[in-house]
Amino acid sequence: MTLLKAGDRAPEFALRNAAGEIVRRTDFKGRKLLVYFYPKADTPGCTTQACSVRDAAADLARAGIAAVGISPDAPDAQARFDGKFKLGFPLLSDPDHAVAEAYGAWGEKSLYGKKYFGIVRSAFLLDGQGVVRGAWYKVKPEDTVPNALAAAKD
Repeated sequence: MTLLKAGDRAPEFALRNAAGEIVRRTDFKGRKLLVYFYPKADTPGCTTQACSVRDAAADLARAGIAAVGISPDAPDAQARFDGKFKLGFPLLSDPDHAVAEAYGAWGEKSLYGKKYFGIVRSAFLLDGQGVVRGAWYKVKPEDTVPNALAAAKD
């Protein structure tokens, strides 16, 4: 698994949002973009992470940062998650985890001694040209926004 770092070109993506529309990384050209990967919609850590992005919308906007969340969930599950918590930013479906793999956010995990593959909670701040300004693997849900805001200042 290749891990991204500051200065790397971010992989492209074209994924369906909760409404089934295609969202591309290039749709955000000229704007900073927080891309974060989460394991499963409407689970405790993922809800904490998504709600922190929602709650920081004004701070992110002041810093010129748009946000997208990506998980393997289907668009209808993303729509329910967004509707339940009124998140207000795109949640994208990566069912075959190809984009997660490209970002290094898919890997081996362990739960109660059992090994399996899944999303490694990760976040990335991209500049307006799609270059990684910050990459955080195994990020704590509550650290996603502060990390992005700090990297946006650099």
